[in-house]
Amino acid sequence: MTETPSPGPDVFARYLERTRWFGGKGRPFSIAGVRRIGELPRTADDPRVVVDLVEVGYDDDQGGTEVYQVPLSLYTDPEPRLDHAFVGWWEEPAYGWVHAYDALHDREAMALWLRAFDRAAREPGGNLNDESGLRFHRIGEHELDLETHSTLFSGEQSNSSVAFGEDALMKVFRKITPGVNPDISVHDVLTRAGSEHIASLYGWLDWVDEGADEGQGTTLQLAMLQQFLRTASDGWDLALASVRNLYAEADLHAYEAGGDFAAEAERLGVALREVHDVLAEHFPVDRLDAAAVAGLADDMDTRLDQALPVVPELAAHADALRAAYDRLRGLRDVAVQQVHGDLHLGQTLRTSLGWKIVDFEGEPAKPLAERLRPDSPWRDVAGMLRSFDYAPHVVERQFADDHPDNAEQRAYRAEEWAHRNRNHFLTAYAGGELSDDQRALLEAYVADKAVYETVYETRNRPAWVAIPLEAVARIGAP
Repeated sequence: MTETPSPGPDVFARYLERTRWFGGKGRPFSIAGVRRIGELPRTADDPRVVVDLVEVGYDDDQGGTEVYQVPLSLYTDPEPRLDHAFVGWWEEPAYGWVHAYDALHDREAMALWLRAFDRAAREPGGNLNDESGLRFHRIGEHELDLETHSTLFSGEQSNSSVAFGEDALMKVFRKITPGVNPDISVHDVLTRAGSEHIASLYGWLDWVDEGADEGQGTTLQLAMLQQFLRTASDGWDLALASVRNLYAEADLHAYEAGGDFAAEAERLGVALREVHDVLAEHFPVDRLDAAAVAGLADDMDTRLDQALPVVPELAAHADALRAAYDRLRGLRDVAVQQVHGDLHLGQTLRTSLGWKIVDFEGEPAKPLAERLRPDSPWRDVAGMLRSFDYAPHVVERQFADDHPDNAEQRAYRAEEWAHRNRNHFLTAYAGGELSDDQRALLEAYVADKAVYETVYETRNRPAWVAIPLEAVARIGAP
């Protein structure tokens, strides 16, 4: 990566280590290079806002490199209001000494992004092209509110999101991979198709590296602007509230409690089916032959092999898991298409008009090529079923800290809640009973997801590993 006039690598290393979205925490790394790819259009009264790409090289056995996007606000003098976002100060040959801050914390800087998206809507072809090399694209006719201010969301793990008042939300992708980001491409298609189950896409920002791939040019997608669902409620939070309501009613079944979630589970199942239908209309639908289906099952077997040394408790269920993968292996024809790829209740929002599904980026840890690969819609269904299973058991553990008695009753009610909502969601999604082939597909994907969860919990929350292990124990049960 070409170096740009900027600080020494230690400045960016220290900065990355204190962010939430840097994926290399705990691994030895060094800064391999910093490349400045553009500067946002501005007036004389605005700060300089630049976009740097920071290449990280890992020094452990796993090795490899990653590239992270770091937008910076550059000021001649210190800005005390941005002390919490200070990155460093250094001398740039063309401008002298600058004080650099994370631009997403800077409302003055964020206003430049908003103005650029607004201008792009009025440019021929919908693109803003200037000497910066950054290209802002707009779709639709939504008028942006240029008088509003920005608010950076906290708590995100892999990207950074900024709300512009109550009008729009911009997601800035931190880890950058050349090529099409599915969060943009899928939202683009669903927005143009008029889907009611997403936050509409307003535009996106990209940059073309003309020097990449022997002059062929490579597109890097940097950010997306979309509808801000300000009054929406998080699906995971709503599910937890439903379980707490059930536990507060000592003698009621799940279907009797005032906070019964089954109707919402049904609506969510319908919403997912309709999203999958639109995706199947606008993206290629392929069919896996017997050899490709066997390869899918082989991959699941391999992940189980890798999980067994990490989670020894899986050994007691290995035969049942492999039998589920064998039932998948026995299928001769499986349809695959564009799917969400990382679906769970935390990727859903409930608005007054219905359910919205968000974050079509797929699992951020997976390579882009894998995230773009068509997959069975039943992977998304399996992810939601596992999420319905997690919700009551998470609340059950929270209650156990304050109410150690009645643990057996809570465990029974947790399973009752999970079973009820899994069934309502699944029946609504499928539109009735599943065929034998659909059940084989779903069971294999659920098993694969549960095995992954046992590894994750063992490494991160050992006290929770019983949740996915209970699901593993149900695989193949009548």
